[in-house]
Order: sequence, then structure tokens, then C-alpha cells
Amino acid sequence: MNAPVSTPTASAYGARLAATTWQPAVRLLRSAQVSPNAEGVRRMWRQLLLLDGVGIVLILLLMVGFDATEISLMPPRGSPSLWWVKILTDFGKDAYVLSALATAVVAVALIAPLLPRVSHRRLFDLAAHVQFLFLAVLIPLACTEVLKWAIGRGRPFVGGKATAFNFQPFNGTEAYFSMPSAHVVTSFALAFAVASVWPQAKVPMYLYAVAIAASRLVLLAHHPSDAVAGALVGLSGALIVRSWFAARRLGFAVGPGGRVVPN
Repeated sequence: MNAPVSTPTASAYGARLAATTWQPAVRLLRSAQVSPNAEGVRRMWRQLLLLDGVGIVLILLLMVGFDATEISLMPPRGSPSLWWVKILTDFGKDAYVLSALATAVVAVALIAPLLPRVSHRRLFDLAAHVQFLFLAVLIPLACTEVLKWAIGRGRPFVGGKATAFNFQPFNGTEAYFSMPSAHVVTSFALAFAVASVWPQAKVPMYLYAVAIAASRLVLLAHHPSDAVAGALVGLSGALIVRSWFAARRLGFAVGPGGRVVPN
């Protein structure tokens, strides 16, 4: 007969709750434990420079040579046959994804301390990973709102014609919030973050991100270069957040050659 599983006392629960909430948050705000000249930091900057360099060139090429052509080939906005695309695209909606991640953060904080057989270290890493997922999406999205406002790019056919160069910087209206795509920022940041914690999920997560990006083009919500810009912001932002966590040895470690690996 198996012995009954005991539940933690109030004091034990409080200590384990601190391990999943307060302790990771405090370490997140502390100074980095990794030197600014460490290989992991240099690796991050190399990745960012390569990603941003290739991304910016691709954005410019698409704006000049493909954006207007692509949106002119898409079905008319509001076509009834696109009902399933409208459902698909909601899986990349920032408010939905952030709400789900915030719920996960709270759930882990409250439920994990009730698991008496889970070690303190594993609880700490679990909480750090969930907090990383949330911040890896939140921070790129915060940057996206500023970029949308500053760039002021018109959405497809705003103004009545297919043009890639309809800009009104600091316009501040939804019609001129086309670049970058927040859905694509969300999906690519989430894909990068999940793959960072669980590398075996890399392929399905990036397929999800590409599907969300394609849905934004089909629905005439964005130009192709808007989608590339969204992927660029999402990946860059999530990469920086991961490096911040790794530099504080919070949920990640820096391995040989500066490679960041999950704890």
C-alpha cells in the first residue's frame, strides 16, 4: 500500500511560493553574473547583427519589388471563404497570447508549491522559464507599439490603391499601424521563447509562426515587409530577453562557445 502524499504546511507553502515568485523576480533585477566580454554576450551581438542586417535588407527589397504586387493578388478583404483564416490568425493575437502566458505565470506560482516531491531547484527553474516566456513576448510587443506609431505605415489599400510607400509617421491611428505586424511579433517571439526552453518544439513552433504571418497577408492586414519586420522584432526582442536571463543564470546557462542552454 502506497503511503499518502502529504501536502505542505502553510509555512512550507510560503517558502516554496517565494521560490517560484519572489526569488526569480529579485534575481532578474540584479546585476549580470556574466562578464560583458563573455563569449555568450559576444555571441548574442553577432546573432543580432546578422539577424537585423539580413532582415533590414529583405524588408527594403520587399518594399521596392514585391509588397504592392503581393497585396494585389490576395482575395478581397472580408471574403466569406476566409473564415478559417480569421480563426487561425487569432492564435497570434497579442492580447490572447499574453493573457494565456500571464495565466501560466500565476498558475505555476500558486500550484507548483503544492508539489512536495519537486525540488526547490526545479521549482525555481520552472518559474523562471514561465516568466521568461511571458517577458520574451511582452517586451518585443511594447517596442512594436512605439515602432508602429513612429513609422506610421498605411495598411494595404489605405488610400485606395496598392502602394508600398504610404507613410504618415506619428499618425497614431489603426489604419497607419501596419509596420511591424504585432501578430507576427507575437508568434515569432513565442516560437523563439518556447524553442529556447524546449528545443524539441522548435519545428512546430516556427511552423505556427509562419502560419500566423501568412494569415496576416491573406487577410490584407499587412504587407509582406510588415511580416518580415514583425519576425525581426519578435526574434530580436526574445533573443535579448533570453540573454538577460542567461546572464543572471536564471532558467538558462551559458555553455561552451557562448551557447545558451536551458537549465
